[in-house]
Amino acid sequence: MLNPLPITETNNSNDFNLKDQIYKYLYYWKWFLISVILSFSLVFIYLRYYVTEYGVATTILIKDEKKGGSSEMSAFSDLTIFSGRSNVDNEIAILKSRTLSQNAVSRLDLDISYYSEGRVVTRDLYKNAPIKVLFTKKYKNYNLKDTTFIVYDIEDKKFTIADVAKSKPKKYLFGQKITTGFGEFVILLNKNLSTEKLGTIIISKNSIENKSLSFSSKVNVLSQEKTNIINLSITDPVYERGIDYLDELVKEYNVDAIKDRNQVAETTLDFINGRLEIIAKELGGVETTGETYKKKYRLTDLKNDAELELETASEYDKSLNNMETQLKVGKYMIDAVKTTTIDELIPTNIISGTETSSDYIRQYNDLILERRKLSKSGTALNPNIEEIDAQLPALKSNIIESLYSRQNDLSINRTDLTKQKNIFDGKVGQVPTHEKIYSEITRQKGIKEALYLYLLQKREETAISLAITSPKAKVIDTAYLTGPVSLNKNIFYLAAIALGLLIPFGILYLIDILDTKVKSRNDVEGKVSIPFLGDLPKSDTNDEIIKSNSRSSSAEAIRMIRTNMEFMLAHVPENKCKTIFVTSSIPKEGKTFCAINLATTIALSGKKVLIIGLDIRNPKLDQYISLPSKGLTNFLSKNDEDINDYIVQVKSFNNFYALPSGIIPPNPVELLMNDKLNTMFDELKKQFDYIVVDTAPVSLVTDTLLVAKNADSFIYVIRANYLDKRMLKFADSLYKENKLPNMAIVLNDTEKNKAYGYGYGYGYGYGYGYGYGVDNERKSFLKRIISFFNKSKNLNS
Repeated sequence: MLNPLPITETNNSNDFNLKDQIYKYLYYWKWFLISVILSFSLVFIYLRYYVTEYGVATTILIKDEKKGGSSEMSAFSDLTIFSGRSNVDNEIAILKSRTLSQNAVSRLDLDISYYSEGRVVTRDLYKNAPIKVLFTKKYKNYNLKDTTFIVYDIEDKKFTIADVAKSKPKKYLFGQKITTGFGEFVILLNKNLSTEKLGTIIISKNSIENKSLSFSSKVNVLSQEKTNIINLSITDPVYERGIDYLDELVKEYNVDAIKDRNQVAETTLDFINGRLEIIAKELGGVETTGETYKKKYRLTDLKNDAELELETASEYDKSLNNMETQLKVGKYMIDAVKTTTIDELIPTNIISGTETSSDYIRQYNDLILERRKLSKSGTALNPNIEEIDAQLPALKSNIIESLYSRQNDLSINRTDLTKQKNIFDGKVGQVPTHEKIYSEITRQKGIKEALYLYLLQKREETAISLAITSPKAKVIDTAYLTGPVSLNKNIFYLAAIALGLLIPFGILYLIDILDTKVKSRNDVEGKVSIPFLGDLPKSDTNDEIIKSNSRSSSAEAIRMIRTNMEFMLAHVPENKCKTIFVTSSIPKEGKTFCAINLATTIALSGKKVLIIGLDIRNPKLDQYISLPSKGLTNFLSKNDEDINDYIVQVKSFNNFYALPSGIIPPNPVELLMNDKLNTMFDELKKQFDYIVVDTAPVSLVTDTLLVAKNADSFIYVIRANYLDKRMLKFADSLYKENKLPNMAIVLNDTEKNKAYGYGYGYGYGYGYGYGYGVDNERKSFLKRIISFFNKSKNLNS
């Protein structure tokens, strides 16, 4: 005989069935619906009491110092080292700075807020507050303090004030000084409002630091491309406060710019005055140096003095040249006189000398001429000639001496002229030096004078800039309301739907991934190689045993399991008894319930059935049917006993018999290992068509493994939401090692609403199918959804 085909094959454990996943979460549709409704409600309440934000904007122009106006260094704008224009990015950073925001908050007293306490929303009063806090004295820690006061019981002249907890309420008069740890203040009443309409007023005092950061973080500053125009915007629940803040922020920006400009201008003025004092001293020193230099070298006018000295030096040069000429002529004359013969004349008018030399030469020449005359008329012996010859040597000697004397005089004069000439030559040579030195002195004087005059001019300009200051930012548009910043409600409602679906989905998913229990057939199939008989859902009624007229899902599931068992027992001959053992991994998985109902269902079909309580350690059959206390253990522990004496017929059933477990023995293993048990099964198989055996859990004791050889098939019961998935490996190992013959799985206690359907096939090349669809409750829900959409479609059409 052929073996039956396995009921299920091992599938990939990573298979993903979208339909199964959808049905798994669809089972909790009520929670999803409640979550979506709750999210919708929360969003509706939020939008109902949402405090509307208003947009406020202003536009300013940052003045370009190159095109007009005065900057910090405008006093030196003509110097290239200070050239440049305002950096708009820097100005944007300044406008968003914490310092400017703190100044604006402090100036407008925005650190103090007034709120009217309502039933749901607390309203910001701002300028509409009926009272006003005025600090008359602020301590050092004022700017760092955060506190809140509650003012109530407001009357015409007095009020009650307390902290948030109202632990120390106290009455005060309006205008009365109130002392705190951070300052002294008074509260004034706005007389324009009637005290009858005044309720509880909350006064919140924040630190300047926190409040300024709150405002500066909301300010948006943008510059227009290729311009110095800046757009400032802010959002605030009270648009009047946003307008006041932006206007004050621009004002503080201009005040800060003017302050910086004046500080630099004052520093510039101090610098100019200091430099003027230093340069005045330096200029006086240069002038004194020039005066001393002129006195030292006797200079009046370098040009005229140089021309005069040059002319005098030239005269001396001419005189010296003349002197040299006369000396050379005198030397020539001496040589000529010395070499003249007795009858030669001495040249005259060649030298300009003394009268003595000229007289001697004239006398000498007169004697020569006289002698020549005498020689023509007489001889050399003429007494007159002899007398002349006697006079000529002496006279010639006198001429030579006079010429020598003249040469000496000329040499002395030449020496004097040379000295004078050298003096004037030296003066002429010093003219470039004088010019160089005095030019340097003149240049220093000119520089000092020019710088002195320049600083005098800049001092006046700086003084004028201190007296006349213009704002750095020109306001093009004062702060104005741009309108409410509305919320997109559709996005909020879509987010509510998404959140309403995600929250239960996330919770269910988290529970699912943290839950290690077997939940459904999908947790079994594909994880083990064991054939799967079917699901056994929770019983719809309180009846523990299925009757012939039972139509519950549990009854139908048992009948399905009974039918599938026939395929598992196909190898057993028709006329042979079929023995079915029922076991589980651990106790309380419903194996006894499954065994008793399977036996009952078979008995109702007309077969003679015996159910045996073989879980002798923890018998449970007597919880379902009425049984005597004696049974199997009594039979095994005694000799010469007839097993039929312990078998009883179950009431209300014609073909249903039971063999109780009997008294719990102290030695269950020894009893089950007795050959008497095997003999008992052989005998009982001759009497009954089916024997269903309720055995002990296999993971705890070895009892079931000892008697497994007597089974034709094993039903392995797994209870949903009870057995850990890790125990499936243990069951699979029993199947693969064939420790439990012809083993199949029944999943007990499943949620009937989560049944996705059943389908099985067995036999000799043919199949058998039976299945459950989606349960009636889910069908009803889906039908209602389809009906709703159909009605909507008809209405729309």
